[in-house]
Amino acid sequence: MSKDQHWSRRKFLKTGATAGASMAGLGGITFLTHPERVRGANDRVRVAVVGIRGRGFDHIKGYAQEPNAEVAAVCDADENVLAQRLADMQKEGLRAPKTYIDYRKLLEDPSIDAVSIATPNHWHALMGIWACHAGKDAYVEKPCSHNLWEGRQLVRAAQKYNRIVMHGTQGRSAGGYQEGVQKIREGLIGEIYMSRGLCFKRRNTIGRAPEEPVPPGVHYDLWTGPAPLKPFTKNRFHYNWHWIWDTGNGDVGNQGVHEMDVARWGLGVKLPHKVSAIGGHFMFDDDQETPNTLTCNFEFDLPDGKRRMLVFEVRQWITNTEDEIGTAGFGLGAADLPQVAGGVTKQPTSMVGDIFYGSKGYLAMSGYATYKSWLGEDAEPGPTATRGFNCWANFLDCVRSRKPENLNAPIEEAHFSCALIHLANASYRLGRTLRFDPETEQVIGDEEANRLLRGTYRDPYRVPEQV
Repeated sequence: MSKDQHWSRRKFLKTGATAGASMAGLGGITFLTHPERVRGANDRVRVAVVGIRGRGFDHIKGYAQEPNAEVAAVCDADENVLAQRLADMQKEGLRAPKTYIDYRKLLEDPSIDAVSIATPNHWHALMGIWACHAGKDAYVEKPCSHNLWEGRQLVRAAQKYNRIVMHGTQGRSAGGYQEGVQKIREGLIGEIYMSRGLCFKRRNTIGRAPEEPVPPGVHYDLWTGPAPLKPFTKNRFHYNWHWIWDTGNGDVGNQGVHEMDVARWGLGVKLPHKVSAIGGHFMFDDDQETPNTLTCNFEFDLPDGKRRMLVFEVRQWITNTEDEIGTAGFGLGAADLPQVAGGVTKQPTSMVGDIFYGSKGYLAMSGYATYKSWLGEDAEPGPTATRGFNCWANFLDCVRSRKPENLNAPIEEAHFSCALIHLANASYRLGRTLRFDPETEQVIGDEEANRLLRGTYRDPYRVPEQV
């Protein structure tokens, strides 16, 4: 690695602090919209990865393997994370990227073609909208929204600014899943009437964390962004933000969004007419606000007068396997498979997937790669396939072609799936069934529910009324 490819803490702090022209407008910020860069056959898409502590580092490694992409910049509000990830990239021989602390400064960089957003949930939609306004394409991690309203705003922004916006539900890019859905469409299991999404993840208590000073290097106001600014605790920060309503959506919106998306995709529906969810936070006395056990029911009225059901379950402790989901046959990671010790089989720590029921049989999907089917009253084994995914290649191909119709996980489909998550959480939090109008995307006769699904924002980090 050449001398100019090395970097230092001083350099990335300086880069993150520098800015282009000062502006104001959208949500208090206006960005320069740059003309579309005309790419030659050998030009690489210059991507900036935002939020790089966890999933964001997977983004970096994913793009680094693509010959038509360059990780040109990284951004994180925690300088400690930036320093660690820069060192990790250096160890792997990756070219030194530009570095930013403030996402808005990154968007002023005309050399960046696309952003890949892996921040906490409460930032996803706003960052995606700002990217569209700045003339940049976006890969937005799941869930694409923290509430229902801002998800629709992100869809509008992508359409208005003709941006390529893809969602981080990578199951849509899996060849095995694509074939499984096609088999359902072709009638392999007959007339489909119900799907089930299963999110059984072994998660321990997060305990209780006291208020404490913000750690050095953490830009906490910036990290908090649109959410209410509350005293710092470790349970409101790295990863455990998933279980706090201000920033996360519980496991139905964390791991569960993958299975929710596949359950809706295979069922062939968009938005429900009725939603009911019950559950609770069981066993643990800790800071977690979201439920660790949740059962959700969605009813869809079809144009032909028929109905379909989607049932979704979150279970956050000890579990069993079901229809071979959670076994080696579904291509799960080694850590998630049943382990044998001393002749005794230890059950998997997670069991996530989807099951589809029809008049002629049933079909299951899991492992982001595999489907299996069982046909007839005797449940004889039917067609099966295992093929993985490359969501990064699909996103980059569409950025280059400017054809959003070729996206495996387009942003409007993402919005429909995330809407189910928000409706389920609202039903649980309010303790009642919600009747929903898919056309207006409003709960019928329940303004309290609509306010909850609308969310709240803190200046200057507001999702705009007009994108």
